Formats: sequence, C-alpha cells, structure tokens
Amino acid sequence: MSTPIANPATRKPRIWLRLLLVLLFAGLVGAGLMAFHQFKANILKQVTKTIQSGVPTVSTGAATSQPWQTTITAVGSLRASNGADLAAELGGVVDAIQFESGQNVAASAVLVKLRLNDDQAKLQQYQATADLAQITYDRDMRQLKVQGVSQAVVDSDLGTLKAARAQVAAEQAVIDEKTIRAPFAGRLGVRQVDLGQYIAPGTAIVTLQALDPMFVDFYLPQQNLAQISIGQDVAVHVDAYPGRSFTGKVMALNAKIDTASRMLQLRASVANPDGALLPGMFATVNIAVGTPQNQVTIPLAAVSYNPYGGLVYIVEPATTGDATPKAHVRQQFVTTGATRGDQVSVTKGVAAGDVVVTAGQMKLHNGAAINIDNTVQVTNDANPAPQDR
Repeated sequence: MSTPIANPATRKPRIWLRLLLVLLFAGLVGAGLMAFHQFKANILKQVTKTIQSGVPTVSTGAATSQPWQTTITAVGSLRASNGADLAAELGGVVDAIQFESGQNVAASAVLVKLRLNDDQAKLQQYQATADLAQITYDRDMRQLKVQGVSQAVVDSDLGTLKAARAQVAAEQAVIDEKTIRAPFAGRLGVRQVDLGQYIAPGTAIVTLQALDPMFVDFYLPQQNLAQISIGQDVAVHVDAYPGRSFTGKVMALNAKIDTASRMLQLRASVANPDGALLPGMFATVNIAVGTPQNQVTIPLAAVSYNPYGGLVYIVEPATTGDATPKAHVRQQFVTTGATRGDQVSVTKGVAAGDVVVTAGQMKLHNGAAINIDNTVQVTNDANPAPQDR
C-alpha cells in the first residue's frame, strides 16, 4: 500500500497554532514574574519603612531622694544560747520517761530514769558498812581518852570510815547517773528512746535548746572591723518569715582573724520570746553603720554598665514644634554609690525627679524617640524578699 502524502495546505496552519501557543505561554510566564518581583519590591519597601519609622517602647521610673542608711550585710547561722544533745552516761534499760517531745522544761527536771537493778541494795550495803565504821571509830575514840587503845588503832578506824563513806558516795553517783536531768531550762526536741529499750553509754536521748535569746554567728571582711563595735544594733532576717525583722545586738568579736579567708567571726544576741527562731537556721544579718544621709536613688535595672562606666537614659519631654511630638531620651553617664536591694544610689549625673528608662535600654541611642508603657514596672524595693511561685 502507498502512504498518503500530507497536504502542505493543512500543515501550515498547525505550525502557526503551535507558535501562537508558545508565545501565549511565554507572555503569561513573563507577566507572572513581573508581578512577583513587583510584589516583593512592595513588601521590602513596607518593611524598610516600618523599621526606619518604628519607635521603641520602654518602661520608665522617677529618681527619688530618700534617707539612705549605709548597711553591712552578712550571712550566718543561728544557734541556741544553750544547747545540748542529752545522752546517758551509763548503759541500762529505760525504766521511766518523764517528758514529751517538744516540751518546755525547767532546769534540773527529771527526763529519763534507767533501771537501778541491784544498785539500791549495794548502796544500802555500803551505808551499813559506813555506819559500823562510824560506831567503831567513836568507840575507839572514847577508849583512847582513857588510854584503852593506841593512837594507831584510832587512825586505822578513821581510814576504814573514810573508805566506807567513799564507797557510799561512789554508789550514790552511779544511781544519780541513771537519772537524766535537764541541765538548763529550754525546749526539748524529738524523743529518741523508748520505754524498756536498752541504751548504751553515750546514746542520744533528746536535744535540749534554750531559745531565748538566740545567737547568730556570722563573718565580715577584716576591713569592716573599724565599723563594728560591741552593742551595735543588728537586724536579722530568715527565709521562714519573709518581711519580718528580728533585732539584736553584737555581743562578741572573735579574738583573731581567720588567716585563710581574712574574715572576722562575730556573734550577735537576738531576742526570741516566741521561739520563732530555731538553731541551725540560715540568717541574713544587716548592720547599720554611720548616720543616714539623703541620696538620689534609681532602680538598679536602669543603669547600663560598660567599660566606660555606668550610664542611664533620661527621658526628655516631646518638643511641641514637631509634626508628631514624641518623647526622646538623653544618654547620661552616672557615678553610682552603694546598692540596697533593688535600688542604687547615684552621686553624680541624675537629679531627684528625673525620669529614667528602666527597661528597654538595648533598643535606644542618644536622642532616640520612645513610646512609654509603664503597665509593667521593674522592682524598686530596698528590702526585697524572694517569692515562692
């Protein structure tokens, strides 16, 4: 069979149709690319405009003038004015317990009695021997006066009497040692023994602590020695009672400084009438030194520190002639003094009443316009206390 030959008249329209479709597709792609580039340019333009015209938002606070008392702060531990872990001197079986855990007891109060076994009988035996020695000695003394016996016999009788009396005293001491008494008035801890239990010598029975007054031991650097004296007031704070201050006085300074740390140990006496303070508590001790002076204070967070010193941003009011009035900031180097809690004193650079930026300083530069939002404020407490959340 012969293959039919295509008609040239029908092939020519097909070629033009293909070319038309290709040109149409290319036009659509080109238009899409141009639209995308135009959209991208508009977005970049808007972002750049927003960045260039954006005004940072900051928090502010006012510098205030207030009495400033220089204080020395140290940490220490509380201990009782008298404290002892009571234990048995002799071994034995617990025969009687005459206290309750946590009880307040007077000095010499009987706490525990150990079983005496035959100790009482031995005491009576030794007492009988001492009584007989006393009778013999008295009789021989009467015989000596009429020369019925020699002086040597009387001397021997006296020695026998003293030995018998010593045996009585020794046995009485053993009996007394089996009765455990409170050596001083105070509060008992948790009982560590039970009725009928055998305890060896040295076994802990209960702790006894005299809680009023309490002592607080703390350390200070040697350079503070000239600022501390006996009888100086101290304020003690413990984590168990946030916001409460316990007052006391310095009662003793150690006679030497620790050569390893160059620190001086001090002890203060603190009144504790309600027994709120307990031995072993961690304490913060504040000691006021010098006389109170008025100082300009600002929140510690307002100061930015760098190698050139500390600086703050002082808020300047908006200029009325501006088209869009905005408050702006002035960069100011400051000289800071002592800190107290969340506050720092400023000796140069800031006056009372100046408004300073307390948050958002990283976004600022000298003369920058700002928006002020004080819905959230940084802490500015002279005596902050941690909060459990």
